[in-house]
Order: sequence, then structure tokens, then C-alpha cells
Amino acid sequence: MNLYPLARPWLFCLEAESAHHLSLKAMDQAHRFGLLTGLIGKVPELPTQFCGFNLPNPVGLAAGLDKDGKHIDALAALGFGFLEIGTVTPLPQPGNPLPRMFRLPEESAIINRMGFNNDGVDACVARVKASQFYQSGGVIGLNIGKNAITPIEHASRDYLICLQKVYEVASYVTVNISSPNTKNLRQLQGGQDLLDLLSALTSERDKLSQTFGKRVPLFLKIAPDLDSEGIQSIADALLRFKIDALIATNTTLSRIGVENLEYADEVGGLSGKPVKQLSTQTIKTFADILHGEIPIIGVGGIITGQDALEKHHSGASVVQLYSGLIFKGPQLIKDAIVALQKS
Repeated sequence: MNLYPLARPWLFCLEAESAHHLSLKAMDQAHRFGLLTGLIGKVPELPTQFCGFNLPNPVGLAAGLDKDGKHIDALAALGFGFLEIGTVTPLPQPGNPLPRMFRLPEESAIINRMGFNNDGVDACVARVKASQFYQSGGVIGLNIGKNAITPIEHASRDYLICLQKVYEVASYVTVNISSPNTKNLRQLQGGQDLLDLLSALTSERDKLSQTFGKRVPLFLKIAPDLDSEGIQSIADALLRFKIDALIATNTTLSRIGVENLEYADEVGGLSGKPVKQLSTQTIKTFADILHGEIPIIGVGGIITGQDALEKHHSGASVVQLYSGLIFKGPQLIKDAIVALQKS
């Protein structure tokens, strides 16, 4: 029973961020009273091996939807194969001023400039520990970033703090250096800045693996706006530091395809359907360079099951959803799994 098409017009009457929070609270309530699974129905199975994880299916939740780990169990009940929580930062921060999220429904797109608003890494870790999904062995990635007040030259300090704090609970840790909504953050995607950051993180991971008796995979999330030189530089760094997986991609600064729509001039990252081709091409380019040595998570513009299959054919081992859920609802998870069953 897909009730989302009935709820969507009412939600879209609300301001975008308000509708986001209302939807998550309603989902939590439905889960609390045991109604969510009945409303969603059975999710198809497609067991998948990825980075040492035994996933029930290859469709995950992208970071950004649940920044603080407040809705883990309800989101897991939707049928995701894995969840990614965050982005979290060492200190709590409010993010950018409101309004900071805008729908472009004509193109199934969203522009956001949230700015890593979150309650801080300690609060998130506590919520992960308390979740039933974590306690039952579900795969939860923690996406980490830097505080807005931290100068870019000291960014590695924030990433190291977050890595240390999430290591105990994270199935994997994603290093987010590609959000366009934190000043100068994308500077970390290239040159010596990237090498220094990955060197510091992999060295610290080696120490933490000894302390905790486990090796937590490190993933890197990159932008879709890279030129060929930037892509090659990142690919070289991934191989040099043996990063466990690449997440391609984050939101784009491009406005191609939405130029004449309301809110198109708003500052922030564009996600949804207009980023699909940029993301898919980025995946294909990295896949051609990496030759399967480092697996890729495909994210960006998945609005239909066929879009998920296209990501797979371009080189993605698994996929993640976010903006597509806003326009299609939880049915998109099933549609993506069914499409990937044909791959």
C-alpha cells in the first residue's frame, strides 16, 4: 500500500525543511506503534556483499536525511540495506540561516544550503548506540565533517576528532569533503590538502584498529563538479592510501536543467534529477580509472528504479537514495531493488 502519493501534496504545501521534519516525526510515530512495516509491505531481498558487509540489499540511505541519528530504527524499517548518518561535526552547530532548503518539483530537484547543522558527534554516537538497528547488527555509516568555525588549514583536526569518536559504533566512516555549503570545504578535494588529510586519517585509523580490535572502512565522498585533472588526482590518492570505497556524488553547483525555475538562483547544492547525468558520468570515469580496485557507491539523481540500474551499469556496486525519496516516497526503495535484481 503506497500512501505517499496521497500525503505528498499536503507535505509540499509546507516549507521544505518543515515538511522534512514533520515527515520524519510521523514516520517515527508509525514505527513506534508497529504500523510502518504494514504500510510499507515486504521489501524484496537481494543479498549483496560490499566492503566485507553482508547487506540484505544494495540500496542504502544517503547522508543528510538523518543528520543526527534521531530516526535510525524507523528508516531501517523502510527496507534500506544500510544507512548513512550525518554529516556530524565535533561541536554542535546550527548551520546556515533559514530558509535553506528549496524544492524544484518540476524537475524532481532540491537546492539546499544546510551547512552541516547537527547536534555534534557525541549526541549522534549516543543515539546510534541506543538504536535497535545498531544493536541487531545493522550496517550504519557515520559521515563526518568539519565545523564552520574551524579554519580550513585546521580541518584535519576536526575530522580526526570525529573519527576517534565514531570509531566504536560506525560500520564505516565517510569523509565528506564535497559539501558546497561549508566555506572552502571543497578545497580539500585536491592537491596536498587531500593527501595530508587522508594520510592523517588512515594513520589514525591504524591506531584505532589496534585499540578497538577492528578495522573500520574509510569512504570518501566527492563532488560531481570535478574536472578530469581533479578526478585523476583523487583516484591516485584513493589508491595510494587504500581508501575502502568512493561515494559519488554529492550535490552540484551547476544549474543546468533548472535555469528558469523558481528558486534556481538560490545558493546551495542542487540534488535530484538534474544531477543524475553528472553523477553517473563521474561514477563511470572513476570506474574506468580504478579498474575495480576500489568499489563505488552511486548516489545522485536516482528517481526511478531504472536510474539505480544505470548507476550500477556505470560502475557502482551499491547505491544510496535521498532526494528521490522526497518525490517518490519509500516505494523508490523497492523499485530500486527490483531493478537491480535484473542486473
